Amino acid sequence: MVQQRNEEQDRQKSFTRRALVLGGAQLLLTGVLVARLQYLQISQAKKYKLLAEDNRINIRLLAPTRGRIVDRFGVPVAVNRQNYQVQLVPEKFGDLDRALDRLGSIVPIDENDRKRIKRDVKRKRSFTPVTVRDNLTWSQVGYIEINKPDLPGVDIVEGLTRDYPYSTSISHVLGYVAAVTERELTGEPVLELPGFRVGKSGVEKLLDKDLRGTAGSSQIEVNALGRTIQELSRDEGRPGNEVVLTMDAGLQLYTHQRLVGERSAAAVILDVATGGVLSLASVPSYDPGPFNVGLSREQWHALTSDPLTPLTNKAISGVYAPGSTFKMIVALAAMKEGIGPSTTAFCPGYLDLGDNRFHCWKRQGHGRTDMNKGIAESCDVYFYELALKVGIDKIAEMAYRLGLGSDTGIDLPNEVAGTIPTKAWKQAAIGERWQIGESLIAAIGQGFVLATPMQLAVMTARLASGRAVTPHVVRGQRAVEGDIVNGVAEAESLGLPPEHLKVIHNAMDDVTNSRKGTAYRYRIEQEDWTMGGKTGTSQVRRITPAERKAGVIKNEDLPWSRRDHGLFVAFAPVDNPRYACAVVVEHGGGSKAAAPIARDLLLEAQRRDPARAEALPLVVADGVTPHNWG
Repeated sequence: MVQQRNEEQDRQKSFTRRALVLGGAQLLLTGVLVARLQYLQISQAKKYKLLAEDNRINIRLLAPTRGRIVDRFGVPVAVNRQNYQVQLVPEKFGDLDRALDRLGSIVPIDENDRKRIKRDVKRKRSFTPVTVRDNLTWSQVGYIEINKPDLPGVDIVEGLTRDYPYSTSISHVLGYVAAVTERELTGEPVLELPGFRVGKSGVEKLLDKDLRGTAGSSQIEVNALGRTIQELSRDEGRPGNEVVLTMDAGLQLYTHQRLVGERSAAAVILDVATGGVLSLASVPSYDPGPFNVGLSREQWHALTSDPLTPLTNKAISGVYAPGSTFKMIVALAAMKEGIGPSTTAFCPGYLDLGDNRFHCWKRQGHGRTDMNKGIAESCDVYFYELALKVGIDKIAEMAYRLGLGSDTGIDLPNEVAGTIPTKAWKQAAIGERWQIGESLIAAIGQGFVLATPMQLAVMTARLASGRAVTPHVVRGQRAVEGDIVNGVAEAESLGLPPEHLKVIHNAMDDVTNSRKGTAYRYRIEQEDWTMGGKTGTSQVRRITPAERKAGVIKNEDLPWSRRDHGLFVAFAPVDNPRYACAVVVEHGGGSKAAAPIARDLLLEAQRRDPARAEALPLVVADGVTPHNWG
């Protein structure tokens, strides 16, 4: 009995201990839960509220509006135009192939488009729109809107795309924009936006970041599945800066049209005081528009396989022997060495040096010739004689001073430096010693001497102004409703003696305005608009002794690729130079192809001079339809 009572008491004590342990454990667990709830709901309330908001609200980047590019008068040359896209919402249209067949009767949809669309549909959620085609015409937009009842899930979305009003005439300066490649992704989120474009060449590439602007953002409320419910707020971001060029769009268009009749050519017009590029044209050219929407394989092959290289800006990347346009440099080098302009040489039509005979372009010779006559009538023998006295290194020194042999500093990509040879250059580049006869060839702008049309224009501007002008196409930038910044000041003096420059000016004046000048027939007859210039012929083949004996074959009798290049450099007006011009016509048969083009360009530049108080009659260039570009 006692034993049973003791066992009962032990059981009760054990139960009480277990109850206390369980109760304590429950109390502890409840305390932990309460503490955790207090931590989550009170201490961390703000954090989890933000996380919940993040699940409810999506922030989407908005592509900024690309800045315009305008000419010196504010005429737009690169703008943004409306771009209409047709999009499909997969969950609404049912059968994809049927929907594409219906749309294909309105807008072109090829097999590549179908593959891309189907790939996008698989990758995206069913309620996310997929772009079928962009850059729709207004008539296509109208047809789609009319047929919308039969096109469920089809929407027209409006955006912006880059447009170039002057198309091919200015493409080598502006360049183009195109889609971002994987190599160009830098981690900047805006670059990953669908349809975002970046500059690939020209000014579009040079100032791409300034033209881009700053991305905006949009706050979108979504449900648990990610479906958009409503837009809560929107920040459009900052548009890109407007870029102001030194160029004149009307003069640029005229320059391009004046060159179009040639198979391959380039021309540059500069402001002689500042180096501002007023026009720069290279033909053949290309249309930058298709790069924006995407070139087909056939289009790209046509551009890259064309032997006339339309994608190359020949004004800064094409190198040519400058021919007789180089003779002013030799004359300045001679005067610097104390050889006066009255120094004469006799030209019988050739100069013998050892066993070699160096010919003048004029077979019967020029007779007794001084520096003025040597330039005006382009006597080769006179400059052979100067080269023997001065030497190649002194000639090269003056050439560098006038902008040849190195980059001009122009604010465009892919400039080529050209070549101005020296004794050290030949030893380093070819491993051979300089020969005296090579100095004679260099003195008439042949042999190793190579220059771009831009370099020749800079040389001419420096000769005309006496200033160390640096060419540039960008005048400055302005933010929206802001002032132009980064303007360019007048260039500093070259330090050349004014009397030496006067000799060159007078000789170039005689080239075009003296009856014996090599470009007299291409002179500007309008008073106060006259130009001074220099002809140049660049040989692309060697004339054999047999050909000389039989009489030199005329260029027009040769295949196009074997004809001489034609060059001409000039400035105007003679009495107060404002404009410098250089023209190169590939295989044009000599300066007769380039001189009339330069004349017309300088006439048009002076006609369009903003300093003129009243409109002047348009000077009609050969083969160009008159139009009031102003």
